[in-house]
Amino acid sequence: MPGFVVVKLSTKRRTLLINGVLLVLLLGGIAAAWASLGGDSSADASPLTSRVTRGTVLASVSASGSVESARTRALDFGTSGTVESVKVKAGDKVKKGQVLARLDDTTAQENLDAAKASFDAASDADTSTASGYSQYISARNSYRAAERAVTGTVIKAPFAGVVTAVNGSEGGSSNGSGGASGGASGGGSGSGGSQGGGSSQSGSQSTASGGFIQLADPSRLQIVGDFTEADVTRLKVGQAATVTFDALTGVTADGKVTVIDPQPQTNNNVVQYAVTISLTGVPSTVRLGQTASVQVTVDRADDVLTVPTSTVTTAGGQSTVTVLENGRQVVRRVQVGVKGDTTTEITSGLDEGDQVVRPLPTTTGGTGGFPFPGGGGGGLGRNFGGGGGGGRGAR
Repeated sequence: MPGFVVVKLSTKRRTLLINGVLLVLLLGGIAAAWASLGGDSSADASPLTSRVTRGTVLASVSASGSVESARTRALDFGTSGTVESVKVKAGDKVKKGQVLARLDDTTAQENLDAAKASFDAASDADTSTASGYSQYISARNSYRAAERAVTGTVIKAPFAGVVTAVNGSEGGSSNGSGGASGGASGGGSGSGGSQGGGSSQSGSQSTASGGFIQLADPSRLQIVGDFTEADVTRLKVGQAATVTFDALTGVTADGKVTVIDPQPQTNNNVVQYAVTISLTGVPSTVRLGQTASVQVTVDRADDVLTVPTSTVTTAGGQSTVTVLENGRQVVRRVQVGVKGDTTTEITSGLDEGDQVVRPLPTTTGGTGGFPFPGGGGGGLGRNFGGGGGGGRGAR
């Protein structure tokens, strides 16, 4: 029994000795880590700084869209009939005035001949009377209508471009009326006009709104992007834009704002406005339909004092930056100009060459009150073992 008691006391003393050693080691580690991170002497640490420099400040807004032609046409025949020939297919490049498709014009030519004979007879008749003059006018109008019908049996390209769709085939029927439809520079001829321009139906062989043949001008490209209601207030016609293309790495194009839609569109409770950006100097690799991103420059300041935007703090209408003076951090009030995407213009309060303190990068996870590298927010467990929740520090 006495021997058993001695063994029990030795175990307690050993436990106390081990815990004491662990406590000393833990406190030493805390002191070493605290010292390595600067402890509470943050004033002696060297903060990240940026110098005030002169440069250009750019502010921009962005949106996405797809490449489309600024000049398009939905072409149709100016009269009804059977399609005799289709001379193009989708993807073909055509010249202005080139014949794209024809109808069988036999009936139209016969009607023209009959109308011409009636018109000649009416012209030779006595037109001095009201009845004679009326017959003359009627014959003349019938002859002109017959001429238009013959002209309407042919679809010609109103401008040089690329055929984007053919909605008919040889042997099909057309009841086209030769109306006009297309892009901003559109405007085909009237009913039965010589260009056959239009987007009216062409019977079973064309879509209801697409016309018999669709034509686009690839030399006049644009992008229509949807901008938020906050961004659109900063847009003006004529502002410069830079365009990048998702499928073309490193390829860019210049553009400018040409149209700002006054009517909003609401999708999922988000109000947006359609803005048209016309492209200039388009690279040859850009194709219709490609997805693109547009960045419009809405403000610019050249040869001004600049600081990183992240170093400026604005609250209550007052802007401040933290400046490093003689090794100490001093908060200084400043006046700002253009607030750019990455830099901000400083109009007063700083001099070129001043060092402004950059904010420390944010990190995830706490340190549990101690700046252990990689440590989490776990507390000390019983006998200093099994701290809860802490991240694993570096070994």
